[in-house]
Amino acid sequence: MAQTDNTKRNDQHKATLKAAHRKKHGRRHGTPHTTTLRRTLRREAPSTVGLLVDAQDFAAMRRYGTFPFDDHTVYLQQVEALLKALTAQGVHITVALFDPEDFGEFCAESGLDADTGASRSRFTAEIAAAGATVAYTGQGIDDLIPVLVSRAVRQATWEYATLLLADLGTCADCGQDIGRAAFDRASHLLMRLLETAGPGTHHLVCSVPTDNDQLLAVLHTHRDSTGPARLDSAEGAEFATVLAVAVALESRGGVVLRTSAPDSPDRVHGWRLAHGGLAPLTAGEVFNAYCTDADTGEPVSPESGVEYCAGFDIGAEPPETHH
Repeated sequence: MAQTDNTKRNDQHKATLKAAHRKKHGRRHGTPHTTTLRRTLRREAPSTVGLLVDAQDFAAMRRYGTFPFDDHTVYLQQVEALLKALTAQGVHITVALFDPEDFGEFCAESGLDADTGASRSRFTAEIAAAGATVAYTGQGIDDLIPVLVSRAVRQATWEYATLLLADLGTCADCGQDIGRAAFDRASHLLMRLLETAGPGTHHLVCSVPTDNDQLLAVLHTHRDSTGPARLDSAEGAEFATVLAVAVALESRGGVVLRTSAPDSPDRVHGWRLAHGGLAPLTAGEVFNAYCTDADTGEPVSPESGVEYCAGFDIGAEPPETHH
């Protein structure tokens, strides 16, 4: 009897030890599966990296004690290594322009301590949602930076042009929103220009002087021998917004169109903004505009294999007159 009780106690003790062991080490048995699930989620969670593109912005961030870098070149190398590592894991990455001045204002307005990694991370998330970003596709950091800067300039130009249009208010005579009417007019002019330009790959530049700056918008489109022109909707909206500023302010804005097509030289056409429309330039005016340095006014050698042509009539009806 005693032996039987001892045997039962031993069996119970062993069972208790096994249960304790399973409880202690059970997670270990589930670790490979859990890790796989976590890695899958990580690949499906996009990442955003805020990038300090130049030495001046980098120097501004060095005043924060928690910012771990003291050399801009090393910093860029480490960012590039991070981008490649995340890409190798299958993570989708966007790169955002990190502006130290905007960061400081963001922290002040949000009541955040600017000298923390958490605040830098939160600011990066904010600019990724509303600011200029570029998708990382494996390009080198030296190729990535100019694209990111160009995207940021486009964003800033569009925002500034939008504010200019919004501040114009409504027409005192007819009550129409002046900015909206100008945007509709500019969109119509753009569509007529693309329709009339015909097939080919088109590169358009709109230049509009304002009191504070020179606004520039660029648009790339392609049109086959049949069908309408294909263009990026965001680029189209930005171009139309800048063109609308010229229409609304009746400024000295201009548009240049360069068309490339197989087995033929590139053709360059030009127009000036006049009375809410696009007035064609002569071939000589196009040549002078295209072959003059905008900063110095000095002549620039014409490109080989390029024809400088007069602007063509786009057939857009004149704008309505409001009294």
